[in-house]
Amino acid sequence: MIKLLGAVLILFAGAMIGFQQAAGYAERPRQLRQLAHALQRLETEIGYGHTPLPEALERTAAAAPEPIASIFGKAATGIWETESFTFRESWEQAVKAQWGATSMRGGEQAVLIRLGSTLGISDKEDQMKHIRLALQQLKAEEDAARDDQARYEKMWKSLGILIAVLIVILMV
Repeated sequence: MIKLLGAVLILFAGAMIGFQQAAGYAERPRQLRQLAHALQRLETEIGYGHTPLPEALERTAAAAPEPIASIFGKAATGIWETESFTFRESWEQAVKAQWGATSMRGGEQAVLIRLGSTLGISDKEDQMKHIRLALQQLKAEEDAARDDQARYEKMWKSLGILIAVLIVILMV
C-alpha cells in the first residue's frame, strides 16, 4: 500500500515538473507579445501624446499586464524618486530587477537594455525609431520562442511523466 502511494506521488511529481517546464516554453511567446504591445503603447505616448518619458512609462505600466508592467513601473519610479539616476541607469536597473519574474531570456533583456540606453537622450522621432527597431528585434525573438515552444513543450510534458514512470519501475 505504501509503495503504491509512493508510486502515485512520484508520478504526480514527475508530471508536475514536466508540465512546469513546458509552461515556461508556452509563457515566453505570450510575454514577448505583451512586451511588444507595451512598447507600441510607449511609442504612441512619446510620439503622438507628447507625454514626458516618466509619465509615459507610468501609463504604459498601468495598461500592461504583469510581469511586464513591473519593468515599466519600476523604471518610472526610479526616475521620479532618484533624480541622481539617468534614464538609462533607471531603466537598466528596473529591467534587471524584474527579469527573474519573466519567462524571457537574455536576448530579450539585451534588446531592452539597448533600448534604454537610447531613450530619453534624443528627440521624439529618434526615440520612436529606436522603439521600432526594438520591436523588430523582439518580433524575431518571438518567432524563435514559438519555434522553441513547438519543439520542446510537448517533449517536456512527456519527459516528466516518462522519467517518473522509470523511477517507479526501478523502485518496484
